[in-house]
Amino acid sequence: MIVQEITIESPADRIFEALVDPDERLQWWGIEGQFRATRMDSDLQVGGRWKMVGVRRTGGAFEVGGEYREIVRPSLLAFTWSRGLDEDPTETLVRIELEESDGMTRVRVTHSGLVTRTLRDRNSGWPVVLGLLKTHIET
Repeated sequence: MIVQEITIESPADRIFEALVDPDERLQWWGIEGQFRATRMDSDLQVGGRWKMVGVRRTGGAFEVGGEYREIVRPSLLAFTWSRGLDEDPTETLVRIELEESDGMTRVRVTHSGLVTRTLRDRNSGWPVVLGLLKTHIET
């Protein structure tokens, strides 16, 4: 299991929107020259499917998607996570909890079901992703 936390100077509802709005997600999910999300499809309801595709620094494509399991706006978003395009398709679970206090929000990501070292290594980028989210929200 991977657990990462960050505090963002913003209300939880603003952060929640940046996480679930496909157009906004494309604005911040990437680092020039390393990776960039280019499309996100989302049926934001429990049982609804989501998929994000993009390009890696090597020019190759990536794809990740899953199903929404819990949606409690603006405090909780949980969804399955599995990689496509000939990568390990093992389904894991991502749970994002937002706790707001005095205009600051603690964002906690728990990524569970990472049963192999390869899965843990392959999904260890949450500190980078949370940093990108923080930068997007606070600037």
